[in-house]
Amino acid sequence: MQAIKIRTMGMQDHAELLFLFEKTPGIRVRDADDYEPMSRYLARNPGMSFVAEYQDQLVGCCMAGHDGRRGYLQHLVVSPSVQGQGVARRLVRACIEALAQEDILKTHLFVLTDHQEGRAFWSHLGWEGRSDFGVYSWIEGDHPGV
Repeated sequence: MQAIKIRTMGMQDHAELLFLFEKTPGIRVRDADDYEPMSRYLARNPGMSFVAEYQDQLVGCCMAGHDGRRGYLQHLVVSPSVQGQGVARRLVRACIEALAQEDILKTHLFVLTDHQEGRAFWSHLGWEGRSDFGVYSWIEGDHPGV
């Protein structure tokens, strides 16, 4: 059996990643996943997002970035065909190590409230759910009050 390879994510992976996102339960594709926004994200956070390859196909992804103080993980996705083989752990570890190289030692992530498998996964890895704050989002153009 050929080994699963973890490598740095690049924009050449975009189309294949969108396909993986769309077919993976618990993942929502958003406007931020379009080519230009993703390209800006990777340029701003070089070398911090990773993909997993198996037999020349992308089977996983984890994106990471930071604001100078805290890291953020997004889009941990592993194809059902290779789940249970440690791919997610390897992707997360690659992101955490890349953030640590930038002296980012605390990392957050967001999990959809209705994605119970995702919540269970992160808890199993030792990540702590937070109940001491809520998340509010601003979408430019949607709110004329400001």
